[in-house]
Amino acid sequence: MQILRGILAGLKADSAVQEVRRGLFWTAVVSRRCGLASTMMRGLCPDENKDNGNFRPPSEMTAMELAQLSLSEDISEASLGLAAINSLIDTDISAAMEINAGDILMEHGKGKNISVIGHFPFTDDLRKTARNLWIIERRQRPGDYPESDAGTYLPQSDVIAISSTTLINHTLTAILALCPPGSVKMILGPTTPMAPVLFDYGIDIISGSLVTDTSTALRYISEGANFRQLKRSGSVRLLTITKKYAEKG
Repeated sequence: MQILRGILAGLKADSAVQEVRRGLFWTAVVSRRCGLASTMMRGLCPDENKDNGNFRPPSEMTAMELAQLSLSEDISEASLGLAAINSLIDTDISAAMEINAGDILMEHGKGKNISVIGHFPFTDDLRKTARNLWIIERRQRPGDYPESDAGTYLPQSDVIAISSTTLINHTLTAILALCPPGSVKMILGPTTPMAPVLFDYGIDIISGSLVTDTSTALRYISEGANFRQLKRSGSVRLLTITKKYAEKG
């Protein structure tokens, strides 16, 4: 929670919420800009008969109020909160590189031990160049390791790539505590807040996204597009900020 509170404290200005869109894979909040986060739900089917007297529709909240939901233990609310954070953040384009996170990991991880928290398309290529590659995932595929093995493999890793969905399920702090001193730590994925304050918590590389065409992105999100399809639509750019680059700026 400390990391999220640090990100929230860095938000400079509130804004009205223009639109909220929840798709199969992505949740979008449009305020100052269009912010994305992975769609995560506590249950597959909400209980429509459950009375929640505290419910406020997102349309009745400001973006800053929605952003506070990132602290919620309900991951469906936290997902919406992260999208709201990303709709408010001022991304310094001049300090960012437009590069795929997988290419950066290939460069830093050649011949080294790498842990990846979450599934990403580049892991097959990464496996060819790494000394060891350990993929740690809550929902394992063949060859993956369960979350309970993080304490075994993270301390042995030279490079650690962490899905930004760990900000939604509030596991990022515990993961960082297992990373050895001197390791290169990246947080990545479209949910990633492009907030330099993450460097203060031990992250070395921040790799996220920027929506450049809101109307196209919203249409694709509504149609159930995954991120590859969203990127092919031309509505999203990949952006990366490194600690060293940001310090030079």
